[in-house]
Amino acid sequence: MSPVVQEWLNLIVRWAHVIAAIMWIGDSFLFMWLDSQLRKPDRPLEGEVVGELWMAHSGGFYEVVKRKSLQALPPQLHWFKWESYSTWITGFLLLIIVYYLGDRAMLVDEHSPLSQGQAVHISLGLLVGSVILYDLLCRTPLIRDNRVFGAVGFVLITAAAYGITQVFSARASFLQLGAMLGTIMASNVFFRIIPAQKHMLAATREGRPVDTSYGARAKQRSTHNHYLTLPVLFTMVSNHFPVLYGHSEPWAVLALLFLAGAGVKYIMNFRARTHPVVFTGTVLALVGVAVMTAPKPLEIDPALAAGPKVSFATAQAIVHTRCVTCHAQKPTNPSFPAPPGGVMLDTPERMHAYAPRMFVRAVQTHTMPLGNMTFMNEQERKLLGAWIAQGSDIKAPGPAEVPTVAAPVQVYASPAEEARAVFAQRCAPCHGPEGRGNGPSSAALNPKPRNYHDIEWQKTVTDESIAKTILEGGMAVGKSDVMPANPDLEQKPEVVAELVKLLRSFGKEGSP
Repeated sequence: MSPVVQEWLNLIVRWAHVIAAIMWIGDSFLFMWLDSQLRKPDRPLEGEVVGELWMAHSGGFYEVVKRKSLQALPPQLHWFKWESYSTWITGFLLLIIVYYLGDRAMLVDEHSPLSQGQAVHISLGLLVGSVILYDLLCRTPLIRDNRVFGAVGFVLITAAAYGITQVFSARASFLQLGAMLGTIMASNVFFRIIPAQKHMLAATREGRPVDTSYGARAKQRSTHNHYLTLPVLFTMVSNHFPVLYGHSEPWAVLALLFLAGAGVKYIMNFRARTHPVVFTGTVLALVGVAVMTAPKPLEIDPALAAGPKVSFATAQAIVHTRCVTCHAQKPTNPSFPAPPGGVMLDTPERMHAYAPRMFVRAVQTHTMPLGNMTFMNEQERKLLGAWIAQGSDIKAPGPAEVPTVAAPVQVYASPAEEARAVFAQRCAPCHGPEGRGNGPSSAALNPKPRNYHDIEWQKTVTDESIAKTILEGGMAVGKSDVMPANPDLEQKPEVVAELVKLLRSFGKEGSP
């Protein structure tokens, strides 16, 4: 999909989603408040009247009467259902546009064995599975006691949060859990609340006695939806708060925020009548999140500042390779038409200004790069952290010293298989998975990475020169010093030979 089209779809659908959510949640807040304020009428009224309420607003006065059932159908009956349906539809479309059609890094981190397709299927399965599990739970005796049902539900939500964070990135996990609960809420409206009301209306239309137990069950599901509103709202905006999802135990943060959200909603409903246990639990949950995610000093390891001096050229090479594809005045990553959060790192002055923020995101919490889509490794994070600890000096002398990533300890079936793995891990971030010089880090590099499909280059370079470049790095052959050496492969000449063959294969006619 064209990045421009995707960006416009993102804008339009997100706007529609927010508007629909405001309408749905507003309805939920209003009707729950109405129920809490109903009073016994001071005069006889027809039908099964639950209560009435008088209100003043917009220059007029409103009388609201609630009945369990109707004796006759009114000429016009207003339904509140499309607010729910449109919220879920636009939310699901947004999930597709941003996460399912986005980069793999939007759903999982770089260490995940899952492909983008597998992650999407798991996400869809969780949406369906959550509705089924919730509905089964509502059919158990637990439904008779709201406190017990709520406690069991919270335990299940916490377990789901833990499990999801083991599969998806923390950022995606927050949204995934919110999408699951939002799907449960919409399914309540579509499968339970609206059908129950239609059943009661059908009885009225046919002149049969109305079974008001349908209304009671619908109200119960509506109440469940009501207490999920604030937690789900939080997940909608959670991707703007890396201090929360970047915690080492994001599932615990998420669980506490869900507990606090439900508690705040309860306090909003009952105010002075709030049970002390609810009030105390809500406050403790918020304090727990605050303590867990409290802003701290940079906590720079003194060893970083006291260690070997890191040149600005080294820090700049790391930032330009791993960060500037997104954080530039004009990002080259098609997913970001503007730098995320307005953060730009494409000049020395901007690197210095944002150094503390880089330390938190890239060194402390590892929440950047997003999903580590540019494959920043631990050595690079430590070097960048050391440069910041040493004062983020943009005049620190010395050449760029980009670290070498050691090969993972893994047994391969053949040197050719290991060569392909090495290429995917070390070469593809810059040269691209097909060797066309268009990897995710390539846009920030100058000169650009080699396109191995260049027939003229293939004709002029020797196998020995390619092997030397692989082993000793770009500087050894008069090329970019950003291209690291791979000294660990010196003891694996057969793997190097297979790497040379792989690069040669890109230049053959009909190669991918």
